[in-house]
Amino acid sequence: MTKPVEFFRALADETRWRIIRLVMDRAMCVCELADILEMPQSSVSSHVQIIRKAGLLESETCGKWTYFRIDRSHLPLFRSVLRHLGDPLPAPADTLRAEQRLCRRASSCCPGPVRLVN
Repeated sequence: MTKPVEFFRALADETRWRIIRLVMDRAMCVCELADILEMPQSSVSSHVQIIRKAGLLESETCGKWTYFRIDRSHLPLFRSVLRHLGDPLPAPADTLRAEQRLCRRASSCCPGPVRLVN
């Protein structure tokens, strides 16, 4: 596990929490997250790096894209936190944009992950 301060810092921002919720069940690259969150890629990348440095993400590089998802060893902890906080799903708008964006993955610039599929 990561240092407690880094762990809680990674969670203590609304944008980072939204990213965490989006990559709990599937791997996404920064450009996909930026489209879903309607933010510049540079901002999303900065947030992803904070989460990554806290040791909460696993990654897979495919060509020039890197896909991120929550490290599977942390899923029980996150699921427990979500149950206790009453936060069962990502924000509805994020969920809708994620579904729409992932439907376009095959025709977009992002080839999709291979190893981090499930």
